[in-house]
Amino acid sequence: MLAKHLINDSIIPLRTSDTAITALSWMEDLRVSHLPIVNNQNFLGLISDTDIYDLNKPDEPLGNHKLSLIRPYVSLNQHFYDAIRLISEQNLTLVPVLDDNSNYLGCITMFALIEKMANTASINQPGGIIVLQINSIDYSLSEISRIVEANDAKILSSYITSYSDSNKFEVTIKVNKIDVSPIIQTFNRFDYIITASFSEESHFDDLMKDRYDLLMTYLNI
Repeated sequence: MLAKHLINDSIIPLRTSDTAITALSWMEDLRVSHLPIVNNQNFLGLISDTDIYDLNKPDEPLGNHKLSLIRPYVSLNQHFYDAIRLISEQNLTLVPVLDDNSNYLGCITMFALIEKMANTASINQPGGIIVLQINSIDYSLSEISRIVEANDAKILSSYITSYSDSNKFEVTIKVNKIDVSPIIQTFNRFDYIITASFSEESHFDDLMKDRYDLLMTYLNI
């Protein structure tokens, strides 16, 4: 999925002639902490609510404000993972998207990225979750898949967590079986370390609902 497929057209960019009061009002309505400033199609940068509060001059036009975030953006043909990385690195609530001529096209919101990640990770599909701890040198997704498929199951999604102070990976897989105990037994026979698993449907649904509710609470702040 490319960035251009996740553009939100409902977020109208600010102009340098708009006031800080206008910016804060729009941020409150859209439930974001950042908005792009655009003159014609020229993307000037992002302004945050913190920028405005620090200046403490709400009636002044935005052109008088110094931006703490200078032109963070992704191009229309970048993968949406790049937008996620930028949001994480700079603690953003949205990411502007520019075309090949650096013209502003629109924004991708954090909510859209979370929704896309949920679909990519097959969160909405029933299944079980297994978390493995593996030495990085021993990691083989094909071997993990072989073990899962030997138990008449399929991997719906997987991701790896690495740590700078360790040579181990944490590999999380979601499979299309609620009862993952036979798969776990096979992993154990091959000396894999299982650090966590979620196999009961009711428990899995409660877990995902709790995480979803927490996420919605955060987004509504």
